[in-house]
Amino acid sequence: MEILVLNGSPRPRGNTAQMVAAFREGAESAGHAVHVVDVCRKQIKGCLACEYCHGKGRGECVQKDDMQEVYDLLKTANMLVIASPIYYHGLTGQVKCVIDRFYSALYPKAPASLQKVAMFLSSGDANQYVGAWFSFDGDFLGYLGLENAGFYAAPGSVDAGTLEEIRRMGAEL
Repeated sequence: MEILVLNGSPRPRGNTAQMVAAFREGAESAGHAVHVVDVCRKQIKGCLACEYCHGKGRGECVQKDDMQEVYDLLKTANMLVIASPIYYHGLTGQVKCVIDRFYSALYPKAPASLQKVAMFLSSGDANQYVGAWFSFDGDFLGYLGLENAGFYAAPGSVDAGTLEEIRRMGAEL
């Protein structure tokens, strides 16, 4: 299985990065190919709402930035993982820009190869996940019809139990 992980945390050793590492370890141990894109280290602009992608562009975005790497990986991905800390009740702006730019590649539907989605979130408060869940449920499970491979939230510091659960989920795909 080809897995695309979007890491939306600017902290290279923070809670979100730990969850991504645990998942990667488990998935790779089962023979899956895991491609992690640290979106905070990329130059990805927001969607211009210009509709070029649905006209002259025939599914291609008019902007040529680091999002091209994500588009290339998305074409063959069987699973998408969105990993992010929670900022102001939602995903980080860097991840949100990527999701907005999915408009050219995933509208009106996802590529046939993309079947599953998972989300890993971290926050200082256990009651901060509603906005991210709304996007996960509405955009990815509902609209795109992807299979829910897991929704993991780590309030406070990520604990060993959560990391093991994520590692196991990756290994059992």
